[in-house]
Amino acid sequence: MTWLNEFDDRLAALDAQSLRRRRREVVPEQGARLNVDGESLLAFCSNDYLGLAQSALLREAVHTAVDRYGVGSGASPMVSGHSAANGALERELAEAVGLPRALYFYAGYSTNASIVPALVGEGDALFSDALNHACLIDGARLSKATVHRYRHADLQQLDALLAASPARRKLVISDTVFSMDGDIADLAGLHALCERHDALLLLDDAHGFGLLGPQGRGALAAAGLTGPRMSQRVVYMATLGKALGVAGAFVAGPDRLVEWLLQKTRSYTYATAAPALLAEAVRAGLRCVLGADGERRRQHLRARIAQLREGLAPGVDAAIDAAGWSLMPSTTAIQPLVIGDNDDALAVMASLREQGLWVPAIRPPTVPLGTARLRIALSAAHQPEDIDVLLRALRVAASVTAALPA
Repeated sequence: MTWLNEFDDRLAALDAQSLRRRRREVVPEQGARLNVDGESLLAFCSNDYLGLAQSALLREAVHTAVDRYGVGSGASPMVSGHSAANGALERELAEAVGLPRALYFYAGYSTNASIVPALVGEGDALFSDALNHACLIDGARLSKATVHRYRHADLQQLDALLAASPARRKLVISDTVFSMDGDIADLAGLHALCERHDALLLLDDAHGFGLLGPQGRGALAAAGLTGPRMSQRVVYMATLGKALGVAGAFVAGPDRLVEWLLQKTRSYTYATAAPALLAEAVRAGLRCVLGADGERRRQHLRARIAQLREGLAPGVDAAIDAAGWSLMPSTTAIQPLVIGDNDDALAVMASLREQGLWVPAIRPPTVPLGTARLRIALSAAHQPEDIDVLLRALRVAASVTAALPA
């Protein structure tokens, strides 16, 4: 029997563990609503943190860009795909994050998966936070460097690992805002360790850029690590499909490091460049983020975060307290509600779906075993009444799941 027949058994095994993922077709509606497989749902699943993805501002920028540039870019940025719009965006991104130079990529995942191997290789040492995103983990594997995995946010262990490493070239990689927990890394502490041990620091600010720091300039700016002196051993990466509402990613840092990445990053050299229409949309989103409207959106989002956390605080609702769920200590738009068991998390998600809400259940291997959770993603598109609806639905779900057989 051919081994290809084993895939049916492998898929059945995923079903048995409640680990099989399923896609859904969605169409955006007004505010924070999505039409999901033909059903209108109040969504708490999007990383469009500032509610820009459907804004008239970005739509107008795209329409104008199409008239000037057309649709596709036609080639790699190293051939003919680096448009005037892409170049302008790189300069504006570098200025926004307070670093000398930026490089614009077509997709976030491939950016991290390919810049890590461009920075270190066989014989070098790489130090990775245990909760880093999959793209950083894949980049570490592809690099062939010796990988040292330190406990989440444990700078004492990282210090010891760096001190013990005989490697001449050392790279520390970390998310800034961890995508499944919502907590923020100690960037000043990481930077200090890299200074002490002559290491390079790569930061993934996918969930911080546009939200953290003055004018939303990102986690690096929030930690005071920008400017010519502070940036010499920092490579900063952020995505453009979350708070900025478009797509793609960029890397910023010292000129010599960015130039090296331009020369050696395979996903930059060999991939068709991002279309100019996307670059113009990002430029419009960036202007919004840095301006008064961006600050208004961030303030509104912070109010919704506080509203949710107050509604889920211990002692507020007996049914939720009895369910034993745990809201993780996050101050960001990512608010994880840990359920525990995979089946229980899916049951809560199903109950919310029946009540007209879409809140995704996240299960292993994305999160550790026994910590299946609802990843509640908040947005400036959410209104106070939307949070009230979610809180009421969670109370119903807690009562429904409590009645299920163990």
